[in-house]
Amino acid sequence: MKKIKVGITHGDINGVGYEVILKTFDSEDMLSLCTPIVYGSPKVATYHRKSFECPTNFVVKESANQAEDGVLNIVNCFGEKELKIDFSKSTEEAGSASYIALERALDEYKEGYYDVLVTAPINKNNIQREGFHFPGHTEYIEEKVGEGNKALMILMKDSLRIALVTTHLPISKVAQAITKEHIEEKISILYNSLRRDFMIDNPRIAVLSLNPHCGDGGLIGNEEEEIITPVINEMFEQGIHCFGPYAADGFFGSGNYQHFDAILAMYHDQGLAPFKALAMDGGVNFTAGLPIVRTSPAHGTAYDIAGKGIANEDSFRQAVYVAIDVARNRMRFDEAYANPLQKQYYEKRDDSDKLKLDQVTEEDTF
Repeated sequence: MKKIKVGITHGDINGVGYEVILKTFDSEDMLSLCTPIVYGSPKVATYHRKSFECPTNFVVKESANQAEDGVLNIVNCFGEKELKIDFSKSTEEAGSASYIALERALDEYKEGYYDVLVTAPINKNNIQREGFHFPGHTEYIEEKVGEGNKALMILMKDSLRIALVTTHLPISKVAQAITKEHIEEKISILYNSLRRDFMIDNPRIAVLSLNPHCGDGGLIGNEEEEIITPVINEMFEQGIHCFGPYAADGFFGSGNYQHFDAILAMYHDQGLAPFKALAMDGGVNFTAGLPIVRTSPAHGTAYDIAGKGIANEDSFRQAVYVAIDVARNRMRFDEAYANPLQKQYYEKRDDSDKLKLDQVTEEDTF
């Protein structure tokens, strides 16, 4: 397998982004596994490195197509510009630096200069500006490089995978966003991702309810009876093994989540609250459904500990691992299904047992 080039955005420069990046690649094993390419500022990286006495070395490049193997590369997105660092503070300059690095990384992805993208945490408020009016990374990346495909947010650690129907949406708007079409779309993306990105041939998907106790037969909500259950039945008839709806509280408390390859939650906190309780430290956010392979650590900017040198880099390291694994799985899957065999079948009108290898349509291939 070829060595994967990992593009990395530095995120909010006042948070723990550089700390977890530098700690992750203070390892010969990581540098032998992939070629890391950080989109950011060498000056900011040096400042962070000195703040917690990190020994990680790096080389400065003007573009990812100049990246060297065996070393941490930093693509200089700011020239000689001085960026002011205020640890633990949300500033306009930090938001601008986040945006510039992300934009440069996506531009170079379009050029094919790297294989996968890992994003360090941003502040969703200070990054807002002309050109970025999105709730977060996921929606922006979908717009810029999605090629018309829809994204699906999956939080994962090992075999635990929780996907979301709605993401960064106010609770007051969640119910109206739970539509038959929306759930069908998310189940389809999740099913295809489990097969292609994680090489699970016949995945089992659990679907959570929207209302407490699955609506109690319509007493406290009818979305389960009118929307969610019919969708589950229709998708099952299409060969997608999805089950539910399950009441979210008992589903995780009883350990039922362990019997499924993925869980589809209706809204952000319904999925993330149990996920972070079960898998906070090594959790990864994976964006499914898009041509680009993109992951990020499951934590945020962590302003409360920024600059102190105590951030845990495990989630970021796992994000790198997942991105590499998914890229390789896609290569294997696409190669396996590139030239499908023609279906072999018996002609019903022929009484003999002779096997017919007739011409078949594209729909008949597998």
